[in-house]
Amino acid sequence: MYSETDLDSAVASGALSADAAEALRRHVASLRASPMVDEENFRLLTGFNDIFVAIAGMLVLVGMAWTLGSISPMVGAIAVAASAWGLAEYFTRVRRMALPSILFLLAFVGGVFAVGATLLGDGNFADSDRGGALILAASAAVAAGAAWLHWRRFMVPITVAAGSAAIVGCAFALLLAAVPAIKDWINPILFVAGISVFVVAMRWDMSDRDRKTRRSDVAFWLHLLAAPLIVHPAFMLLGNATGANAVLNGVLVLVIYLVLGIVALLVDRRAIMVSALAYVLAAIGGLFQALGAISLNVAITAMVIGGTLLLLSAFWHPIRARLLALAPASLSGMVPSASVPAAS
Repeated sequence: MYSETDLDSAVASGALSADAAEALRRHVASLRASPMVDEENFRLLTGFNDIFVAIAGMLVLVGMAWTLGSISPMVGAIAVAASAWGLAEYFTRVRRMALPSILFLLAFVGGVFAVGATLLGDGNFADSDRGGALILAASAAVAAGAAWLHWRRFMVPITVAAGSAAIVGCAFALLLAAVPAIKDWINPILFVAGISVFVVAMRWDMSDRDRKTRRSDVAFWLHLLAAPLIVHPAFMLLGNATGANAVLNGVLVLVIYLVLGIVALLVDRRAIMVSALAYVLAAIGGLFQALGAISLNVAITAMVIGGTLLLLSAFWHPIRARLLALAPASLSGMVPSASVPAAS
């Protein structure tokens, strides 16, 4: 399977003409009866060798962290971060392997964060401890800087999301250090952070509406980060989805999920819907249990949700086209088009 980045690279090297690449895109879109943008293509595997290298690399890094970490946690963290960068020099920069690149990036950023944490403190990050919160903030800031350096060197799409997560953690830790009581407002803060990440994701998406470059992959991972930050606080405000208020909460969850589905259709990103699935399953399960289907509520819930999502996937493009037709021109001009290119 070849990604849009691979096609662009082939065009840049002269192996494929720009017209031939565009004709291939139109042909695939016509076969699927859907624009290429609706496929949300991103490269996770370039072949089974990705899995092979990923497993081997993780074994090396885990073994190194375990062995050297027994000597000193800082030594183990430094070894993991340095090794992850070194492995990326070959498997990311030279071989351009997708899955190993993602894992080595996460290992590098996580290792750098651990280095900062062990260097600045003893790892005790109690919410009531302002010193611990400052250590957490500093470590997250260092991890964000490490993610920026990794992006400049390797440009792995998930790097921007990893750096954004570190920035969110740093900001929350600074707020916690300044106002310890703010921990009681964690859900609203996470919601605001999720909206902020979503806005950043949309800026990347708007810079590549046709989703033909690496910017679209960056936006995908940012949406994947923004989704739980938005969804979790929204559903947590409803409280427990079971018990006496199961029916009311179940209906509210479905209404929220419907709104999230409309947003997902408009921006042509499914991450928000996937992120909210666990809450919807619990809510509908509570509904069936409240209605008496105790022994079958899990199975019925799975069938209802699964069938609904399959139908939505099958009719994603026509539903999205109708929704965009009703949307203001200012909004439809910021998201991918819903038109299906004709075959070349």
